[in-house]
Formats: sequence, C-alpha cells, structure tokens
Amino acid sequence: MNVKSNATQPATGVPPATGKKNRLILLLLPVVVALLLLLVPVPAGLPPYAWHFFAVFVGVIVGLIFEPLPGAVIGLTGVVVIALFSHWLLFSPEQQAAPGFKLAGQSFKWAVSGFGNSTVWLIFGAFMFAAGYDKTQFGRRLALILVKYLGRRSLTLGYAITFADLLLAPFTPSNTARSGGTIYPIIANLPPLYGSKPNDPSARRIGSYLMWVAITAACITSSMFLSALAPNLLALALVKSITGITISWGNWFVAFLPLGILLILAMPLLAYLFYPPEVKVNDEVPRWATRELEKLGKLSRNEILLLIFVCCALAMWIFAASWIEPAMAALLVITLMLWTGVLNWSDITGNKAAWNTFTWFATLVALADGLSSTGFIGWLGKEGGALMGGISPGVALIVLVIAFYLLHYLFASTTAHTTALLPAMLTIAATIPGMNMQVFCLMMVTSLGVMGIITPYGTGPSPIYYGSGYLPTVDYWRLGTIFGAIFLVALLVIGYPWMMMIFG
Repeated sequence: MNVKSNATQPATGVPPATGKKNRLILLLLPVVVALLLLLVPVPAGLPPYAWHFFAVFVGVIVGLIFEPLPGAVIGLTGVVVIALFSHWLLFSPEQQAAPGFKLAGQSFKWAVSGFGNSTVWLIFGAFMFAAGYDKTQFGRRLALILVKYLGRRSLTLGYAITFADLLLAPFTPSNTARSGGTIYPIIANLPPLYGSKPNDPSARRIGSYLMWVAITAACITSSMFLSALAPNLLALALVKSITGITISWGNWFVAFLPLGILLILAMPLLAYLFYPPEVKVNDEVPRWATRELEKLGKLSRNEILLLIFVCCALAMWIFAASWIEPAMAALLVITLMLWTGVLNWSDITGNKAAWNTFTWFATLVALADGLSSTGFIGWLGKEGGALMGGISPGVALIVLVIAFYLLHYLFASTTAHTTALLPAMLTIAATIPGMNMQVFCLMMVTSLGVMGIITPYGTGPSPIYYGSGYLPTVDYWRLGTIFGAIFLVALLVIGYPWMMMIFG
C-alpha cells in the first residue's frame, strides 16, 4: 500500500518579481548586519580585531537563521571572508609582528582547521551508518516488525513508533533522515487504514496522534544519544574548545538515561491523554505490516553485516574511547562496510547530505574556535560573569538553561542555535564561582534535542510532520507548549539532580 498524499500545497499567487525581491533582501541581510556591527564602536576591554571577527560571525548566524543560501555556503563564505581579511579580523598586531609569522599561510591554516576536527569526521561517519540503514532497508525492517507486533491498538502503535526511532537513533546523526526519511514514510501509510485523512476532520481518528508521537519521539531520542543529532556533535566540539571538557558517548548516555527512559515510556501515553485518537483498536495495521515484511523477505547478508558493524562501533564509542578515537572507530566501520559490499564507493561520494553537513560543520567549528582565539569569548565571559555576580551557582545554572531552552523560539535551526548561543552560555557559566562545569555542559547539550518540540520549525523533521496535514497549526503550537514545558521541567527536576549525583 503506497499512500502518497500528505499536505495539500496551497496556491501562493506570489509574483516572481516579489519572490526575487524577497530573496535579494535575505541575501543582503547578513551583510548589512555585519557591516552595521563593524561600524559600532569597539566595546571597552576588547581588541578591535576581536570585535570585527564577531561582527562577521553574527552575519553568518543571521544567514544561518534565514538561509538565503544553504547553510554550508553561508559558513564557507564566513570563513573565506575572515581568512581574506585576517589582517583586521583574525590576528592581533603582536601575532603579525612575531618573527616567522606568515599571514597568508596562517590564514589558510585557520580556514581549513575545522576539516581536521575529529567531531566533524564523527558526524560524517554517522551519516554513512545511516546510508547503510537506508540501502539495506534494515531500518525499515525494524520499524515494520514493531508495527506488526504492537500495531493493533493505537496506544501500543504509538510505542512501536517510539521504539523504532529509539533503535535507529544511536546510529543516525540526522533526525531528519531518521524520522523524516525512515519513520515517516512508514507511518504515512497507517492513517488511511483507519479512514483517517490529512486536512480533514477524520485526521483526528488516528493520524494526528501518530504524527505527534513521531515528532516527539524524534526530539527525545535526539537528546538521548550523542550520535542521534548532528548539532549534538557540534556542541561536543564547542564544549571541548571553550571549556576543555571532553564528553564521551557513554557520559552523554548516562547523563540523560533516567530522564530519557522516563520520557520514552511516558510520552506515547501523555500524547494519548492530551491528543487522544478516536480509534482505539484496528486489526488491519498488523496485517499490512506483515505483508510489507514479506515483501522484504529474509534478513539479508548485508543487513546482518550492518548490524554487526554498528554494534561494534557502538561498543568502541562506549568502552574503547581511551584506545581508539571515536571518529577513527567510525572510519574503521565505514572501511569494513566498503570492503564487504554493504556500501560501495559511489554511496560515499554520492551522499550529498553527508558532504553538505561535513562542510557546514567544519566551517562552523573554525568560526567558533576563532571567537575563542581572538579573545572575544574570554571578554564575554568576564562581562557576563559580572552581570550574574552574587547569584548562587545552582540558581545561575537553572537560569542559563531555561534561557538557552526558551531562546530556541527564535531559531529555525538547532545548528544555528548551538553555534550562536552555546559558546556565550559556556563562557558566562565558567566565570561563576562554584559552578560545576561538567554538569552545566551536560545540561546544555542534552537539551538540544528536546527543545526542538516547541515550534513547528524547531528541528529538522518538524516541518515534515507539520506539513503532513494531520497536525493543524493551533494544535501544533498548543502541544508544543505543553510538551516543551514537560521536557524542560523534567530536565531540571530529574536530569539536574541525577547529573549532580553522577558527575558532581
């Protein structure tokens, strides 16, 4: 059964000239913002070149928010501009006057520094794992097995969708690819079996419930695993660069484990209570899943090999990080997949999403590192710490986490949010006497996935489910507020004490 329909595309009637004008405005906006900041007097205590670097950095963030061009293009443009004008933007007069300093060579070295970052390669490796799931159809098989055995009741079907996402999450660094590319195409076939249609009152029969469970599950699993969301890995690099703290895959998992288990077990039931489906039982869904599994046939050789390889990678990430760099473990597994035929070289070279993300994140890592090397981060921490003087470290941690979480309303990209705000939050926290930076860093980075639930644009798969025709705008904003509040309170009430107990 192949159900194609999702959202109806409304006729916009926008003249082409108007569209070109709007795009031109969005293209000029990052440039204008950067130029305006360059004209602002340099704040006291900050070197001029550091302020000028920050001006270009803010222009890049504005570009990432409005995306007049792909994110990778915006990031690459920022790096190239700074490298070309590094005399005024990147290096101090003292550095340039040092014997043997070669401006052109050092500028290029900085520009490509992000491409040598191990976290960026780990992101790339995880995308290759996702390609293996897709090519072998192992991810689809997992989801269909769960639907087959749990799909008779609406509530247990919600749990099947959640568990499918949970099983795929550790090896899929893009929640858009995982949820939007694997889970959504499967569950889009389910509502019609119940007579539930998009953009129709019948959507509430079960389609609305299933779509909401799916996007909520994607957000929870994105926080649960370091390797389940690409900005998680970017955050890891920023934390290490700014604070010197290294967060391993295992530490991340342990830090969020009690909260993650609770949310995974409670969320389908909460959705069932807050957004109940009209149909409670249906026997057709398990039969449909059985037919689809029959089409897939027996577990193939490549599926078995993929399962072995990803389990080996997971074991190395958790238990062998002291002996093998996680990124090298990922590259080892990719090599094994290539030698055994699970993937071929064209799968690597043709994976546009992986190369796009690789370029994008490499440039963002270089830009964020530049904020630190120019001295801007140190200055910001000093000024921010002075503003929060007299506040206890526990209260300061809660205030900063809440602010970081709620400011996600302003961002349509978790990557832009991470790049723009995480360095500032880390720097401010580091100046507060008594602050447990290990716990603070874990609180900040594990919030990145769950905060995506608050808006229809909050994380990658959000627009997919929002545009499915099953989640009306009013319902999405209402549920986003409710579940966003639940997740935030749970993070502070359960996650914070647990992390203090384990890492305090």
